[in-house]
Amino acid sequence: EDEQIVAEIMERRFFPDHIAYKTWEGFHFAGHEIRITEATDCYGAVVWPSALVLCYFLETHSKQCNLVDKNVIEIGAGTGLVSIVASLLGAFVTATDLPELLGNLQYNILQNTKQKCKHQPCVKELSWGIDLEKNFPKSSCHFDYIMAADVVYHHPFLDELLLTFDHLCKNDTVILWAMKFRLENENRFVDRFQTLFDLEMVSNFPSLNIALYKAMRKDRMKA
Repeated sequence: EDEQIVAEIMERRFFPDHIAYKTWEGFHFAGHEIRITEATDCYGAVVWPSALVLCYFLETHSKQCNLVDKNVIEIGAGTGLVSIVASLLGAFVTATDLPELLGNLQYNILQNTKQKCKHQPCVKELSWGIDLEKNFPKSSCHFDYIMAADVVYHHPFLDELLLTFDHLCKNDTVILWAMKFRLENENRFVDRFQTLFDLEMVSNFPSLNIALYKAMRKDRMKA
């Protein structure tokens, strides 16, 4: 079953028939052809398989996870594929990443969502753990969903990432997080994540070494 679903997920990707002056990959999600411009010199400007897994889940579980008119933020949006698919499924999306990635992110989102979405998504800078209250004040920012694909890997900002999840997540916010397990760092982060959030694995693809999680705050019932 794992190999069958993984094959279906990977079939959503297609490549140009001829080499163009821009490097791009194509994807079929939410009834649309999505073209993503990439930059191979930067981790954040490449589409990783975890993003495809999350997009596939959003599309195939659109009834259980109805995004229409929901307020969604994607952290570490990279090329913007997840944000684009969420927008095409009816969500109001804020796509975030580091300042050096925003140009390519904005380009991809505009090219793939203009006049196709109920709500035009916005792009905003978010450096994990920095100026969170200033840029995303708790009093006025409420997100129904936080989405993340492949934000945990060998980097020195895991403390800041956990702080960002904690800041953005209200008691009724749902986190959808797809992760590829590579090193022991990932397991340690999951353990720390579970001190703040109830974590449920909703999909697992051993052949890709990717798991998809759903999470909510542990203290939501008390509130």
